Amino acid sequence: MATKKTGSGSLLPWLGVALIVILLDQLTKTLILGLFEPNGIHTVTAFFDIVRAHNRGAAFSFLAGATGWQRWFFVGLGGAAAIFIVWMLRRHSGQKLFCLALSFILGGALGNVIDRLIHGYVVDFLQVHWGSSYFPAFNAADSAITVGAVLLILDELRRVRRG
Repeated sequence: MATKKTGSGSLLPWLGVALIVILLDQLTKTLILGLFEPNGIHTVTAFFDIVRAHNRGAAFSFLAGATGWQRWFFVGLGGAAAIFIVWMLRRHSGQKLFCLALSFILGGALGNVIDRLIHGYVVDFLQVHWGSSYFPAFNAADSAITVGAVLLILDELRRVRRG
């Protein structure tokens, strides 16, 4: 976590990165919705498939079986996270790696919020498996959030090393 205010840069480049993530996420999901039937599968390799899955829950389908309230809960949570991230980007806009990480997370979070608002579920399409063990399907937004989290860890390790 950033410990000092270093808002010497502009917020716009970071919002631009988030926008690119959102656009790529929504483009890929639109392609999947247009090319695949629900639950459709296309095998790419022995361990990777492209699928069309509808996730009404959160990560790993958490709360997917709830009665519908989770849609609005996750929209609200994503919106609150976006507001906090924009505040952090404004406050620390000069910290490049930190802001890049937050931009990926912001774009991914908003990409999934858009799905929930439009469809009522998140479109997942990347499926990794080994034999009969399947990792839950995910999407470009989820990938951006994961990359952002890894970059946050790297940024913190760099900051601690500088001491």
